[in-house]
Amino acid sequence: MLNYSTGPGDLDRIVADGHAVVERQLQHLAAGRGDRRVLADQVSYELSRQTDAEERVLCPALAKAGAAAEARHLRDENKRLKELLVVIQQNEPGDPEFEEAVQELITDVRTHAAEEEEEYLPQLREHLGADSMPALGKDWLAAMRAAPTRPHPHGPAGALAHRLTDPATAAVDRLRDRVSGRRDVLATDPSGLLEPQAQRVVDALAVLHPAPLETLTVNRARRRPGLGAAVRAVLPAWAPEPVGDVRTVLLHDGLPMRVYHPSGGQDEPLPVVLWAHGGGWVLRDADETDTICRALTNRTGAIVVSPDHRLAPEDAFPAAFDDVRAAYHWLENHSRFLGADPSRTAIAGEFTGATMAVATADTLQRTHHTSPAALVLVHPLVTLAPHGYSMTSEADARPLPLTALSWLLAHAVPPSLAGDPRLDLLSHPVAALAGLPPTLIITADRDPLRDQGEMFGHHLAAAGVPVTTTRYNGVMHGFLAAAPALDTAQRALAETAAHLRRAFNPKS
Repeated sequence: MLNYSTGPGDLDRIVADGHAVVERQLQHLAAGRGDRRVLADQVSYELSRQTDAEERVLCPALAKAGAAAEARHLRDENKRLKELLVVIQQNEPGDPEFEEAVQELITDVRTHAAEEEEEYLPQLREHLGADSMPALGKDWLAAMRAAPTRPHPHGPAGALAHRLTDPATAAVDRLRDRVSGRRDVLATDPSGLLEPQAQRVVDALAVLHPAPLETLTVNRARRRPGLGAAVRAVLPAWAPEPVGDVRTVLLHDGLPMRVYHPSGGQDEPLPVVLWAHGGGWVLRDADETDTICRALTNRTGAIVVSPDHRLAPEDAFPAAFDDVRAAYHWLENHSRFLGADPSRTAIAGEFTGATMAVATADTLQRTHHTSPAALVLVHPLVTLAPHGYSMTSEADARPLPLTALSWLLAHAVPPSLAGDPRLDLLSHPVAALAGLPPTLIITADRDPLRDQGEMFGHHLAAAGVPVTTTRYNGVMHGFLAAAPALDTAQRALAETAAHLRRAFNPKS
């Protein structure tokens, strides 16, 4: 990890995140964990793209900064890494050639990553200036989109030659991946750390070939299959959980908000849960959100509403925050239209939706001296900084490896706004959190965000906020959306519903 601060989208941050993913995969390989053949394929896939991007972006930038010798050294190291990857691809775990190449690769990759993070990237930042790093980060992501998926040690090393040869090479590699079946496992989690049901869901997602976010444009990323598609693959006969009624109302500027009513008659106004969806402010996970909202409607007896919000990069921060807060105020003013009780309104959210849930509650407390009845934060993002051990121990976790998180933040947050307090909730003074409502925090064991969510729970407890923090082991980021196929997610939904019912009916 870098020993200095970086912003979302900075080249050095993106490169270091890629190193963390490969390092963790190599640790699994060295320890004999999981499926070593698949791990080897994933390491080859990651390093093939990373070395290609280095030769197209990092090496020319170093040469521009007066470090031509360092750039040549990196190219020589990359050739050696690719040669080792070829040996690993041509042999099987247990073969002497495979095992020897893996050991050499581990040593060489660690040396390579340390040189870049401790010498070359800081040198680049110093010579070109911090303001140049986001633009180089965009160049890196563009290079990753064009990179071949297999190692080519005898291919070109210059940036221009890569631009000329990469398209044809990448097309051939994709064909080889499809014919060999290799692409069916590139997006799974082969670590052996997931529980069986979660593993089945992630394996099913991998077979749908969700390309890594860092290899996609925003438009293509929005068409990428998610956990909802994986559930349908695991349970072909599955249908959405029925509720009493689902309708859509339009908020300001025509933004839609889906409203879920529970079944049965209604003698009095019902409590309401505002669910802020995840997606890193860039993606709209409609299927996953629908599954969760239906489950909460039935388990709480409350009206559940889920507003859409504007997406980045078309509408960058704080557009989404403004939309979620506006949806809350709409509920305050239109509760009778929904049959809702505005005094019993909770805010919940997943991932970046949880970030906006806290920010909305905090704004209400400071500006209106009011508070929602409860908060539910599911693997919340509460700082843009790489916080906690889980950022390295779960760097390779699917479906949100560290490289995907890096891609999302690079598109969602302008560098000049990365320090905004709505994004850095973990740095709030403890005393400033004291007025927040009873809060449930849910984290997933196999999630880079795990530790920052749990640390935020400690901060809330220190502020005197009634808080419960529950870690669900053996599951991945976004696991609630897989509830139809995942018993652990059913337990988490039951805990969430119980928390909300207590907040809505404190005397019962």
